[in-house]
Amino acid sequence: MSPTMTLLDRLWEDYASLNPQAGAIHRLLTAEGERVVNDHIALRTFNDPRVNIDRLASAFTAMGYRAADSYEFPEKKLDARHYEHADATMPRVFISELRIEECSAGLRQRVSALLEELPPTLPASPDFPVSGRPWSLGFPDYRALADESEYAGWLAAFGFRANHFTVLVNALKKHPTLQSLNVFLKSKGFALNTSGGEIKGTPADLLEQSSTLADKVDVRFNDGSHTIPGCYYEFARRYPMPDGRLFGGFIARSADKIFESTNRR
Repeated sequence: MSPTMTLLDRLWEDYASLNPQAGAIHRLLTAEGERVVNDHIALRTFNDPRVNIDRLASAFTAMGYRAADSYEFPEKKLDARHYEHADATMPRVFISELRIEECSAGLRQRVSALLEELPPTLPASPDFPVSGRPWSLGFPDYRALADESEYAGWLAAFGFRANHFTVLVNALKKHPTLQSLNVFLKSKGFALNTSGGEIKGTPADLLEQSSTLADKVDVRFNDGSHTIPGCYYEFARRYPMPDGRLFGGFIARSADKIFESTNRR
C-alpha cells in the first residue's frame, strides 16, 4: 500500500470511529450496489504558524498534492485552501484555519495555552493530520471557546483529524441527485443540516452540497466525559464547466453553512 493510501485510510478509520453514521451510510449505499467515491476530506486548524494550513498540508504536499484555490469566511473568521492530486482518483483535501488574531482576548489566551502543550516535533510528522488532540482540555474551556466560535470549540475538543469525508454523488447510480439521496437518507433516520437550505448551492454554481448533522459523541475532558457534536458526512454533486470538465473547487457561501454541521444544538 502506498504512503498516500496509508494516510487516507488512517484518516477514514479515525473519522469513522468518531462518526458511526458514516460507516452506516457507506454500508447502506454499498448494499444498494453503489460505488462510494470520496470527493474530499476536510480538516481544521488555527492560523498559528506552528499548526497553520501550510503546516497541516505538508503531509499531503509531500505525497503529491498541490494547492488549488483559496477561500475566505469573514463571519466565521476563517480562511481555507483546497489541494488536489495529479491522480484524479485521489480525493481533494480542504483545510481551513481560524484567524486567532480576530478573536477575543479570552479565546486567544485559551488557544495559546493549548498550543503550548503541542509536542514540538508533531507538526513535521507525516502523521500530523491524523494525530488527534495533542493537549488537555477542561470542559469549561471547551464551552467558552464554542460559545464564541463553534469551530474553535470543535478543534479544541477533537484536534487534528478529518472533520468530514464527502460522497461524490456523481458516482451514484440509484441516487444521482442530491434530492434523491437526501430523501433516501431521511427515510433511514438520518438528520440533515438545513442551515441555508437542505441543499447548498445550485447547478448554476456548478456545485451542490448537503450533509448530515454531526452525531453527538462522548469526549473525555479533564473533568470527565461529556457529550458533544462530533463529525458529519457530506454529499457533493459537481457540474461540468464549459470545457466539459467537472468543476473542482468550492463555493464559500455554501461551505460556510456546511461548517455548521458540527454546531451544538
